[in-house]
Amino acid sequence: MENDQIKILLADDEADVLEFLSYNLKREGYRVFRAKNGKEALKTAREEKPHLIILDVMMPEMDGIETCREIRQIPGLSDSIVVFLTARGEDYSQIAGFEAGADDYIAKPIKPKVLTSRVKALLRRYRANKRESEQTLTLPDLIIDREKYVIIKGGKEISLPKKEFELLVLLTSRPNKVFSRDEIFSSVWGNDVIVGDRTIDVHVRKIREKIGISNIRTIKGVGYKYEAREE
Repeated sequence: MENDQIKILLADDEADVLEFLSYNLKREGYRVFRAKNGKEALKTAREEKPHLIILDVMMPEMDGIETCREIRQIPGLSDSIVVFLTARGEDYSQIAGFEAGADDYIAKPIKPKVLTSRVKALLRRYRANKRESEQTLTLPDLIIDREKYVIIKGGKEISLPKKEFELLVLLTSRPNKVFSRDEIFSSVWGNDVIVGDRTIDVHVRKIREKIGISNIRTIKGVGYKYEAREE
């Protein structure tokens, strides 16, 4: 896919930030759309179906967390990469953002070369997500539909936030393999993302609670594995 076919949506209530981001991304040939708040971003996302969405966390009318949550409910945007643009780095805001369906964070201020490099890396992740989303994973006790971001257990559909879903997909992709914490961080959050030490633990606990499964095993001092069960 050529750059001029890639759509990027920017949402920030600071005009100078929007101008900076837009100018540098347009120089790379991307099609750029702007929004001054969360409501405008939602309207544009529905109309344009962007490949990458960059949201400021603190915006009037609708903040970035709520906007991201709403975006993840829009048909056709399940594979779009959503990134928060923020100066905040607390574990709570990161976990809240990831639970809403975000893929990454970009910290302010950011230099032009770093911005374009990060965007290229995120778009590579989009392409990988697109390929993976075309597959359905069937296990003895679960069916995982990567295209619809839905888990089916006992005939019942269960929806998970994007990061919880991706973590479950990773663990179930190779039953009985122990994934180290570093492997999980790299595969689900990316090497450039800094998250709190408890992030994986929180996500695993929520998956266990929501799906009602006990075969995601904690391997003390190493990481986690999905323990296969015979039918």
